[in-house]
Amino acid sequence: MEIATFGAGCFWGVEAAFREIEGVTSTRVGYAGGWFDNPTYQDVCSGRTGHAESVEITYDPARVSYDQLLDVFWEVHDPTTLNRQGPDVGSQYRSVIFFRNAEEETAAQASKARRQQLGKHSREIVTEIAPASRFWEAEDYHQQYFEKRGISHCRV
Repeated sequence: MEIATFGAGCFWGVEAAFREIEGVTSTRVGYAGGWFDNPTYQDVCSGRTGHAESVEITYDPARVSYDQLLDVFWEVHDPTTLNRQGPDVGSQYRSVIFFRNAEEETAAQASKARRQQLGKHSREIVTEIAPASRFWEAEDYHQQYFEKRGISHCRV
């Protein structure tokens, strides 16, 4: 199994989208990319911890590739809005790919360049590509939030 971590706005809808992918064995939502230890949802919402709402995806690379996960990442949010997704505003909602090794960094950079060249977006892609840091799991009530409430999806 491998792990991938992405931030693409509010983590509820992003997690739901990745849970639908064949080969994804588990997901959990939480906070990544910040400097504050053991943050709570309220801490992260303050915008003062440096964390992004993120989804950690455990997947079987024999069934789904990292590149395929990147393709899903681009589709579930607007990568051209800096620190914003829909009505959610703040650095905690930034678009970010957290890489774990040189291969993932290269794949993320190439995927971003391809996406920009496709011309699907009228503005420049502002997605951050950063080394993975400690992932802090969010409170239980955030995990599989949509499934627990019978909501099918929330996509931009």
